[in-house]
Amino acid sequence: MSTQVTEQEQEAEETVEEAVSETETEAVGAARAAQVDYGYMEEKAEQEVRDAETTVKLKVFRYDPEVKGKQEPRFDTFTVPFHKGMTVLDALMYARDHYDSSLTFRHSCRQAVCGSDALFVNGRQRLGCKTQLADLKDSDGPPGTVTIEPLPHSDVVKDLVVDMQHFYDQMEAVEPYFQTDDYPKGELEEQRQSRENREKIKMSTRCIWCSACMSSCNIAAGDNEYLGPAAINKAYRFAMDEREGESQKQRRLEIIEQEHGVWRCQTQFSCTEVCPKDIPLTEHIQELKREAVKSNLKFW
Repeated sequence: MSTQVTEQEQEAEETVEEAVSETETEAVGAARAAQVDYGYMEEKAEQEVRDAETTVKLKVFRYDPEVKGKQEPRFDTFTVPFHKGMTVLDALMYARDHYDSSLTFRHSCRQAVCGSDALFVNGRQRLGCKTQLADLKDSDGPPGTVTIEPLPHSDVVKDLVVDMQHFYDQMEAVEPYFQTDDYPKGELEEQRQSRENREKIKMSTRCIWCSACMSSCNIAAGDNEYLGPAAINKAYRFAMDEREGESQKQRRLEIIEQEHGVWRCQTQFSCTEVCPKDIPLTEHIQELKREAVKSNLKFW
């Protein structure tokens, strides 16, 4: 009986070893195929660069804390063939697909809606998918070199990807969702909003949570507890919504008038200048300051 069990175990071990060997062979083959494929893609890119009428050089920030030899921040340069209508995101994707598959950056919708590809391009916060390469030069034609870095004042995870958790925490702190105490009397009656009130808060609803404004804010850079322009704008969107009612508005004002709320804003307008959705962030912050003052005035 013991001999039979031993033979079965030996057969099982041989089966496992064969499976592991086949898997390792497949992995090595896939790796070699990837190397050959990217070698071909790089040759293709070099040919396209030679044939292109104009090219753009991308100077891209690189950093990978998990790979030895790449743990020191540096810049890599990629030459990309330029075509009319090409965006910064298009150029980055070309560099990743043709030169270095490890180049890491966030992107999703490519329509300036998801807010995932906010970058620091030529010294300014911009959306990669919205920024035309041709717009980065005063004269006609493409710019010579485009410098692309991760958003400032954020911890870099890898290459152009930053840790967004602190930004999301600040947004969550203002309770960015609709709350009301005044429900319609009818069960199927909708919660009506006047056209005037809709127009008042319309711009504040355009926020795409890209963190460009937060990255540009010098106050946020020095005060880690400051709510930041994006979160305060979100608070404005609900505090000024007439459907929530006065009691909810007062509670929201109490949140944003704290020590690290609206009063920390120094009206530098940097957030408004870089907002890709043209939200008048500074104006919204100032209006909330006025509302906070009025809510605390006592006449007796």
